[in-house]
Amino acid sequence: MEEQQQRAIIVGVNLSHQKDFDFEYSMEELSNLASACHVEVVGRMTQNLERVNKSHYIGKGKVLEVMNLYEAADANVVIFNDELSPSHIRNLESDLQCKVIDRTILILDIFERRAQTREAQLQVEVAQLQYMLPRLIGLRESLGRQSGGVGTKNKGAGETRLELDRRRIEDKISALNKELEALVMGRQTQRKQRKNNGIPVVSLVGYTNAGKSTIMNALVESFGPANDKKVFEKDMLFATLETSVRNIQLPDHKSFLLTDTVGFVSKLPHHLIKAFRSTLEEVAEADLLIHVIDYSNPKHEQLTQITEHTLQEIGITDIPTLFAYNKCDRIDCDIPKVEDNSVYLAAKSRVGITELVNRIRDHIFKDYIQCEMMIPYEQGQLVSYFNEHAHITATEYENEGTRLTLECRTMDYEKYGEYVI
Repeated sequence: MEEQQQRAIIVGVNLSHQKDFDFEYSMEELSNLASACHVEVVGRMTQNLERVNKSHYIGKGKVLEVMNLYEAADANVVIFNDELSPSHIRNLESDLQCKVIDRTILILDIFERRAQTREAQLQVEVAQLQYMLPRLIGLRESLGRQSGGVGTKNKGAGETRLELDRRRIEDKISALNKELEALVMGRQTQRKQRKNNGIPVVSLVGYTNAGKSTIMNALVESFGPANDKKVFEKDMLFATLETSVRNIQLPDHKSFLLTDTVGFVSKLPHHLIKAFRSTLEEVAEADLLIHVIDYSNPKHEQLTQITEHTLQEIGITDIPTLFAYNKCDRIDCDIPKVEDNSVYLAAKSRVGITELVNRIRDHIFKDYIQCEMMIPYEQGQLVSYFNEHAHITATEYENEGTRLTLECRTMDYEKYGEYVI
């Protein structure tokens, strides 16, 4: 059977303490989230309130207005801009007699569609189950009302799952978390090995669709080893859910690891932040963050604040940060341009990538020391090591051995200090 095309009314409450600007953007973003789930937005309704209505989220008069708009627009779903409580869902569905979903369900649905690796799939499923647990009654009624579409077609939120009792869902969450822990342990082992190797780690962070994956691909294309693969990039919300790690090898034999992480969004569900915490630990252990900002977005300052707030929420506050103002080619802006810790660039057309790498270099290679070493001929493997892991500017062959003029990491300088002259 063909899935029924979903037509939605979006509804939001503008609380008195919110700026109109922020509210308008969050409603616009809700519409974009719906589009990402292939849902057509056919109407919108907003209400200014001091606080959300306890029983229905919106006032009872507004419920009638939504009902009228729903019928007039021939809609089949109503999407609310905040996470609804179990009683909100139950009361709204009872009065509106239609399927009701919220912003969290939309984001969970997008994450489920995009998840490719086992870890990402597990994280999304855990988040879905944790969201559903207190809402079983309301969602069961919703599933009976509509077949297919966002909020009901999720592998993690189908009717079979809702038939399970609370205990079995809790058991399922526990089992999924155990499997996740095993994957997280593997990731932690990899991080420990990288730390022991002394390779700096640079993490890309930013709002969803700011261009993080495009910047990673530009760096991989310019400096990555031939066997390093590019990551998936597309102009859409949450194109990246998995943390990708690539080795960037610079011409002077300095190298660093670049990680691409999941993008942030306003009102990111706490279920997801909790589920993706292990993925975001990559960011917590980075030596440098590159905060990618879509400079062509008129609201880029607000989106920057949301990203910074989300980073603070997960405990990331004291890591040095570079700001990469991306998509400058879409507006009137001279590029490439560098100002302090800000680089203005256009990653898609590869303008400003060299300048970004130079600023990265300034930050993460401060511990390199210029020196001379005399390597005995019987220690020839050390010459090979430094050729691979240091920047050698001169090599001379003398009676005592090979004299190297080089720039190397402090840890190598200390380890092989006996050969320093």
